[in-house]
Amino acid sequence: MHESLGHDLVRKHTVYACVMGSRAFGLATESSDTDLRGVYVAPAPLFWRFDKPPTHVSGPRDEEFSWEIERFCSLALRANPSLLECLHSPLVEHLDATGRELLDLRGAFLSRRADASFRGYAAQQLGRLEADIRNHGEPRWKHAMHLLRLLTSCRDLLRTGTLSIDVGDQRDALLEVRRGEVGWERVRGWMRTLHDETDAALARTPLPEEPDRARVEDFLIRVRRASAQAAEARAAGTEAAAPAGGAAGAGTADRLPG
Repeated sequence: MHESLGHDLVRKHTVYACVMGSRAFGLATESSDTDLRGVYVAPAPLFWRFDKPPTHVSGPRDEEFSWEIERFCSLALRANPSLLECLHSPLVEHLDATGRELLDLRGAFLSRRADASFRGYAAQQLGRLEADIRNHGEPRWKHAMHLLRLLTSCRDLLRTGTLSIDVGDQRDALLEVRRGEVGWERVRGWMRTLHDETDAALARTPLPEEPDRARVEDFLIRVRRASAQAAEARAAGTEAAAPAGGAAGAGTADRLPG
């Protein structure tokens, strides 16, 4: 039932959806998957129940993952790389008025927190790669490529104050890493250089110390208020259309999220 509700929310209440992964980064090959990411707005009445709507949903399509808008905003304010990058995908699949306003808020999520967040994810990935080397004699080169891409993205974000996820002219060099054509020592040297350049960028970054939480929260409140008002209007309309003494309005919440 929970999975069915989640899939229904994604199908009917998605406000923003995009393609992510290698296709969005400019690193796609013939074998690349199409990773789908999205944001949905659970109708406000669902939060009035004991059982709350899901904060995230896998599916219903293959390689699809979506977040409820409050969860999405919360993680993006923490500079979660995956969510910040989602807001900057060049491959937008679906966008309504609420989704457009969310994209217009992209700058409000950016702050110096990205330094610790992006490099923290990179450090975790490096640990896994080094474990692969110890256990299997070599790293997973695709993951090494994406680690370099993430560090490059962090450096450039701190330098410019703008997040751009397409790798541009770094594509060929990164795909060489993916194919295992670059030795591990060279890859590690590349990582060290990126860390040094990121340190320098942090010292003079135009990014603010903290994200604009108040601006994002104002947006979220307006989204929730609009959802509640729409539910009330639907309920009033149903009650007005029902025969005298009928219970049409009482079952309105049961029919959500349609």
